[in-house]
Amino acid sequence: MIKERVGIFGGTFNPPHNGHVRSAEAFLEQMRLDRLIIIPAYIPPHKVYDSTVTCEERIDMCRLAFSNIANAEVSDIEIQRGGKSYTYLTLQELTEENREIFFLCGTDMILTMDTWKNPEVIFELATICYARRENLPENESLIRKKCDEYRLIYGARIFEINTDSIDISSSEIRTLDGKLFDYLPENVLSYIRDKGLYQ
Repeated sequence: MIKERVGIFGGTFNPPHNGHVRSAEAFLEQMRLDRLIIIPAYIPPHKVYDSTVTCEERIDMCRLAFSNIANAEVSDIEIQRGGKSYTYLTLQELTEENREIFFLCGTDMILTMDTWKNPEVIFELATICYARRENLPENESLIRKKCDEYRLIYGARIFEINTDSIDISSSEIRTLDGKLFDYLPENVLSYIRDKGLYQ
């Protein structure tokens, strides 16, 4: 039986930026995904969430940001569930017998995934893919060592997604004032200006 290849790309997306879009495009292509599900978190367990922007606004921005990617869709599964957005719960909810799941994260996440809630469930249910946001050579050995550790302890399946890195985070974008246009899709920037977000 040929299984549907489904990619999961989660995050706060506050706001979604060009780095997210590039990573999503590369993820879809390199892992030959049938579907890509973008999932904004309700409450991210691993970071302080700036709640001045609503969940609905983040959903709207994601729909705009990823609108030009074929086979990509935005899901509010974690927002509807409420509480802390634990990845293992989302993977359990999306797991089906005829589906193979691929989970995309960034460098900071791949280095700390063993500290997440129930990491053994995450590694069991999904192939882990990571895209690097930075070009720091010193991170190479750290990432390689951590991935080897995950493979040994959890039997993890891990792949690197090759993409042009944009060394910027959503939190940095929120502090850049008028320089947002350098890092955001045009339709997202228009939405932010129309709504008066991140003032």
